Amino acid sequence: MLSVSVEDLIKDLSLEVIVEAKEKIDITTSDVNRPGLQFSGFYEHFAKERVQVIGMVETAFIDGMPLDLLAERADKFFEYPVPCVIVTRGLNIKREIVDAAQKHGRYLLRTKESSTKFISRLINYLEEKLAPQITIHGDLVDVYGVGVLLLGESGIGKSETALELIKRGHRLVADDATEIRKISDYVLQGSSPDIIRHYIEIRGIGILDIKTLYGVGSVRDNMNIDLVIQLEEWDEDKYYDRLGLDDDYIKFLDIKVPKLTIPVRPGRNLAIIVEVAAMNHRQKQMGYNAAHELNKKLLKQIST
Repeated sequence: MLSVSVEDLIKDLSLEVIVEAKEKIDITTSDVNRPGLQFSGFYEHFAKERVQVIGMVETAFIDGMPLDLLAERADKFFEYPVPCVIVTRGLNIKREIVDAAQKHGRYLLRTKESSTKFISRLINYLEEKLAPQITIHGDLVDVYGVGVLLLGESGIGKSETALELIKRGHRLVADDATEIRKISDYVLQGSSPDIIRHYIEIRGIGILDIKTLYGVGSVRDNMNIDLVIQLEEWDEDKYYDRLGLDDDYIKFLDIKVPKLTIPVRPGRNLAIIVEVAAMNHRQKQMGYNAAHELNKKLLKQIST
């Protein structure tokens, strides 16, 4: 099961540590719990595995409780193995809550952000970190705002095609190894492993630092995968789609992505073909399909 450590959460979201935990409990879900009901004494269906966020409403309720009752409720609350408790808006924290967190060795954290903004940022952060992930052999390029994933056998020309696209003003996301994350039920996001980010390998030349050679506008850290292009050696005996009437797909992490198979042979400018494929994909997304329109015209002419 994928997880995020509270230490990483503290570092990445710049949280203030009020009490440090003795027992490290990793975060395994992107859902968040507001523990107002728990401080009122109701623990049925308590989502103790979630990050607990205390905002202005919960603080107002806690401030109105008798101190002996608050101490009792806080002690019971921190008995549960919650990953951490985060207080928003930089609000003051009652001594009884701090003591209970120290007693049970639970993380008690604080942020100056409002509850709504912080929870939104927290959920986005956790969903990205906890997203199911695979790594595949391929190049990912941003072409006219379309995330194009280039696949094919080693040496087929993926990196050279990506380099030509970069020269034409498009942006590199990943070369050779692309990490794919399922960030929602419909969206796949690709990125490069940290150690090779912004680098590209060209046989006969070696490793190139694209950000240094072409500037920061030639790279990006991640990109949604909208289109997959499979490059393969031209096979005279194989039929290749010449009309584009039938859609083909490939699945990653149970999500279907449109796929094109492009045969490679000397004289074909793959970079221009990929550009046109990306523009045609955008056109289809906007509701216009050239192949279908031509087919309608042909059928209409035949019928008359």
